[in-house]
Amino acid sequence: MAIIKSLDLGSLESICKTLGETNNGLSGTEITKYLAECNIKDLQLNSTKWKRLYDALYSKQTEDRCSNNVLAFIKYVMRPSRHIHRKEWFENTRTELNYVLSFEGFELTESGELKQANKVQTFDEAEARAQNLRKTLLDRKIHPDVLAFCRAELLVDNYFHAVFEATKSIAEKIRVKTKLSSDGAELVEQAFSYKNKVPYLALNSLTTQSHQSEQNGFMHLLKGIFGTFRNTTAHAPKITWNIDEQDALDILSTVSLIHRKLDKVVEAKKMYEGQI
Repeated sequence: MAIIKSLDLGSLESICKTLGETNNGLSGTEITKYLAECNIKDLQLNSTKWKRLYDALYSKQTEDRCSNNVLAFIKYVMRPSRHIHRKEWFENTRTELNYVLSFEGFELTESGELKQANKVQTFDEAEARAQNLRKTLLDRKIHPDVLAFCRAELLVDNYFHAVFEATKSIAEKIRVKTKLSSDGAELVEQAFSYKNKVPYLALNSLTTQSHQSEQNGFMHLLKGIFGTFRNTTAHAPKITWNIDEQDALDILSTVSLIHRKLDKVVEAKKMYEGQI
């Protein structure tokens, strides 16, 4: 393996603060376990979790004169199969780590791999992107549920992350409205399909061919969004798509339209029973 230069100590400190965050970070027991399994000595000079991590990783990086084992530790801790029961924590932590790692020219993918990424020099670069994107979207009267994803930490590398996270919010809104637990195309089918059954959600009364076509078209739109940005197997779009600001604006506008539609859907069963 090629030798990777040592991480900036500021970056290392931020990584340790993210992983060892007081309330939601790794537990003390987990820190002990993972350091031992990665053959990194736990100096135990501090009781504070993030400081314990920093002391151990700083010592290892200094001894190695490179960051290979530190990066390997991050990959080990962030292995997706380790966090199947706390997916939200995994995604939030990965986002925070990627903000820091982008200053080092790396990105932690959803599969838990580290890959090279465009190196960001200053937070101002990301903040400027976020402010510009937010202003333009406000001018477009974009749905407020979409604006939440125009954050600087999502834009340190490129616009893909803001778009990717915004599309995930669509699935979450459908799950909240239906109490379903699936995702992607399966979720869309379960929520909106009306063939031979009453759907969970309806855009309209579904009593005419035109109404049914609208419902069917909306299902295909949702499947297209999920198929492009929520491919949970290959994640090919994330690797190959270089989304610029104009792309992000257009896609987020579509996501905004979907949110507005979802805000107006009705529970089809209640509609048919005359409760709506």
